[in-house]
Amino acid sequence: MDFALRKTVDVAVMVRYKLKIEVIDVLGNGKCSMGQKAGDAYEYPEDRGKMCPSAFHVMYPWILVMLSGGKFSWMEDDSITLGCSDYTHQVVFKITRRVIEE
Repeated sequence: MDFALRKTVDVAVMVRYKLKIEVIDVLGNGKCSMGQKAGDAYEYPEDRGKMCPSAFHVMYPWILVMLSGGKFSWMEDDSITLGCSDYTHQVVFKITRRVIEE
């Protein structure tokens, strides 16, 4: 009896993502103390130095989850909305994830 040896290889493909961070609103009197305004947009990681450091500090854990392919139960599509820590002039951000095609 002849047996053919079949070799199968499972290859794990790592999906890479890019994030777009948009300012969608500024609560309070509508003026961010760092000058961010609705309509401002940033690409992560390229523009991380252009964002408010305090807001980036709040967003960073969420960014890491999104970059690693994680998903939150309340996520619609591939985006989340969150606010910075400034309770008097809170800036509201929308972070959207997209796959990098190689």
